[in-house]
Amino acid sequence: MIREGVFDDPQVIDLLTLHAAAMLAHSPVDTCHFLDLTGLQAPGVSFYTLWDGDALAAMGALKAHDAGLGEIKSMRSAPAYLGTGRGRAMLAHIIEEARAKGLAWVALETGSGAAFDPAIGLYRAHGFTACAPFAAYRATDFNRFMALDL
Repeated sequence: MIREGVFDDPQVIDLLTLHAAAMLAHSPVDTCHFLDLTGLQAPGVSFYTLWDGDALAAMGALKAHDAGLGEIKSMRSAPAYLGTGRGRAMLAHIIEEARAKGLAWVALETGSGAAFDPAIGLYRAHGFTACAPFAAYRATDFNRFMALDL
């Protein structure tokens, strides 16, 4: 079951903490753009959690920008759910939410290197392709940008 806006559950806080730690462990600090708990509660951001009974399986967010752009943020599967399809389900949900909001395209920023290969493979499997930096992002040797027309 997917729920919107679950911010006070300890499992959500733990997964957000894990996500931040992993991004900082595998990325130069000045290239990290993940949203923390406060950022996920900002106007224009829709935050989703996917549950397996009482267990948090995955999370992700959609940040609305101008010009019909939606940005995928803070996508992460819980460690026990890696490889089970929960990440695919969350990504499909976010894409459908973007369509329902009338957005023209969705984009994301991610990193480079082995730690990011599974996520990049997931995005490619859903039709995302490389794109130029968008919104306020700047190109670096580390960051990668991907987009999907809706």
